[in-house]
Amino acid sequence: MKINELLSLDSINLHGTPTDKNQTIEQAIDLMVKSGRISDRQAYSKAVHDREKEFSTGVGGGIAIPHGRSAGVSKAGLAAMVIPSGVDYESLDGSPVQLVFLIAAPEEGSVHLEVLARLSRMLMDESLVSSLIHANSEKEFLDILNDAERKADEKEEALAREQQADAATEANQEGTLLLGVTGCPTGIAHTYMAAEAIEKTAKEMGYNVKVETRGSGGAKNILTPEEIKKARAIIVAADVNVPMDRFDGKEVLQVPVKDGVSKPKELIEKAVSGAAPIYHGGGVVEESSTTESGWHKVYKDLMNGVSHMLPFIVGGGIMIAIAFMIDGFFVDMDTLDVAERSLFGTITPAAAFFKNVGNVAFGFMLPILAGYIAESIAERPGLVAGFVGGALAASGTSGFLGALIAGFAAGYLVNLLKKLFAFMPASLDGIKPMLLYPFFGVLLTGLLMQFVIEPPVGWVNMQLNAFLNSMNGTSSVILGAILGGMMAIDMGGPFNKAAYVFGTAALASGNYEVMAAVMIGGMVPPIAIALASMIFKNKFTESEQKTAPTNVVMGLSFITEGAIPFAASDPLHVLPACAIASAVAGALSMMFGCTLMAPHGGIFVFITVGNPWMYLLALVVGSIVGALLLGLLRKPVKAA
Repeated sequence: MKINELLSLDSINLHGTPTDKNQTIEQAIDLMVKSGRISDRQAYSKAVHDREKEFSTGVGGGIAIPHGRSAGVSKAGLAAMVIPSGVDYESLDGSPVQLVFLIAAPEEGSVHLEVLARLSRMLMDESLVSSLIHANSEKEFLDILNDAERKADEKEEALAREQQADAATEANQEGTLLLGVTGCPTGIAHTYMAAEAIEKTAKEMGYNVKVETRGSGGAKNILTPEEIKKARAIIVAADVNVPMDRFDGKEVLQVPVKDGVSKPKELIEKAVSGAAPIYHGGGVVEESSTTESGWHKVYKDLMNGVSHMLPFIVGGGIMIAIAFMIDGFFVDMDTLDVAERSLFGTITPAAAFFKNVGNVAFGFMLPILAGYIAESIAERPGLVAGFVGGALAASGTSGFLGALIAGFAAGYLVNLLKKLFAFMPASLDGIKPMLLYPFFGVLLTGLLMQFVIEPPVGWVNMQLNAFLNSMNGTSSVILGAILGGMMAIDMGGPFNKAAYVFGTAALASGNYEVMAAVMIGGMVPPIAIALASMIFKNKFTESEQKTAPTNVVMGLSFITEGAIPFAASDPLHVLPACAIASAVAGALSMMFGCTLMAPHGGIFVFITVGNPWMYLLALVVGSIVGALLLGLLRKPVKAA
């Protein structure tokens, strides 16, 4: 698909007059609507603004390329606007924007990505940008762009022929080629802008160059083993995980994708000067100097675990919710004794099926979290140690916090093993990933969990139980606040488990008020997070906002784990807000004298709640308190 198939004269404005970034986007959206490619302006506008919160599309050089993929787009399209006086767009280089291209993409298909990649590369030509800005008419603007696209196609064909010729002459030479890999979280504009900047600058500096792009349409221009062997150095400018084992033994410079866009010459000079560290499988380098910050690396490792864990939470959680709903419809709770109530969710055959499948999915949650954190740190050799560490956390008392620690510990332990076994001859490399890393990785991770993490957490758990039992005769409101807060403070860890066990023990003894406070404390965090993501959109990424409906369902179903991804990625702000909100809800439940006769189920066991309307009020108040605290404590989303 060509650019002139996406861009029409009706969607070009050469005299834009926005005064800020928001007006710039809205005026560009108006142009897109005029093109007839938008079926739901509101939905498309939301997609564009949500995308902008994740990473500024002001790519530098006076250019912005906002974009949005939405069901409100009937057909892929482009809109263009020239802003003669410029506008502050929060660009990567801080310069005002004078040229805006807005992309509209349907939810299905990725044909627009090829055009976007081509457009991004074309706009690296400063003379083209200047010609577009100073075009005298919309037709001249479109003609200039079409001519540039034709020349770009010819250039790509010539480049392909040149690369084939280079490959023929360099077949037996090593160290004569500069390689790169680029990728951004959304896999659209910055991926291709960084690739073009590196390619263009490298050629100007006299280097042969090839850049692999890892965008949302998949990996393109993939580096071959022969090219990697010949490479003088490799620049990885990416904010996503990139397959790295193939670069073992090569000089690799790892940086954020924005550096690829704004600092290509600096990166190339460092890469070819010998200053880039030598990469070994798992991320081990022979030098400590690297331009990727420690916190940026930790963030990527953490998000790798969370992103793999989330589907297990969602899938398993919904299955469990269905199980409780089925038993809620077909079982008369008044006819059940205390022991039978403890089986709620598995009483009918259909409910038992859903509950069993949901529990199995949930059982993978913590091993997956720890395993993929370790995999991000140590690549494939870290998986087995991370999985085992997460499983030990799940079967012990440390919960998801223990799994977080296990994931990072396993990854770094396997990297340490790689260093320790580096002395072995190359002929024995095959036994490292198949024998040495799995055995010693599992052994060391197991020892760490058994003797370092679990004992103190288990001790804390026992102390908490003793403390709660001592409070059984004190103020019920204070007890409700403590239990509610404990349900949210570690979301499945020792505090949560201690509060839940205390609640079920009270239920067995006929005290139904305690269980009500416990359950409402576990329901609040996901609901509060969902509300906050809808109210304070600037504090949550687009992907986080999309989980709001799921979190509401999980919260109403008493599945606190829906909040874990948020707590894991931002514990200093999320955990206190959720704990305070749950404490408020628990205290109100006790104050209103609400009771609960079932140990689980959330909204689906409301038929067993005493004083249900006040219980619902306590849930609403607690959730609103949590949403407001999250809006106050969380920082606005910034580019990674």
